[in-house]
Amino acid sequence: MSKELRWRVLILQAIVAAVFAVGALIAFKEARFTRDYVHDQLAAQKISFPQAGAANFKPEDYPELQQYAGQKVDDGEKAQAYANGYIGRHLTTTAEGRTYSEQSTYARQNPGDAKAQDAVQTLFRGETLRGMLLNAWGWWTIGTYTFYAGFALALATVGVLGAFAFELVMTPRRRHAASRVAVQGTLTTR
Repeated sequence: MSKELRWRVLILQAIVAAVFAVGALIAFKEARFTRDYVHDQLAAQKISFPQAGAANFKPEDYPELQQYAGQKVDDGEKAQAYANGYIGRHLTTTAEGRTYSEQSTYARQNPGDAKAQDAVQTLFRGETLRGMLLNAWGWWTIGTYTFYAGFALALATVGVLGAFAFELVMTPRRRHAASRVAVQGTLTTR
């Protein structure tokens, strides 16, 4: 490899390492921001799972949620569990299992049925909160994957820097050693 080409490769490796390093820093920063933001917004809502042994939180009805008993919903995983496992289960027992859309249609067809009207409000509120919590979980998940991307970019930075260091330090030593061998070979053949 010519000296000019070698320097071009070194410059390219330095640029790629810098781009990967900046990408890793941005990914780590955004992952932290996303997860902190979701945590702060959820914590401000002061939503908590019922205490263990509560009448509305029996282990036989909510076995997968018992690990969260009494805890605040303050991260994406808890938000998803609360949304699907707790609110979602309550919504299926409201209005004979009808969704908000189905119950709303039913209530419009039966305007004098106060129970049907109340169920519409319950389903609307429950599905709205459930949707918001699932949105928080989605952003929490994006923050998690962004962290993993930052980690991958950091590893790629280390790999490119390793190649850069090898090219910068080892290749000149090899050339020097090869030229010494060539000179010694030339001297011994004369």
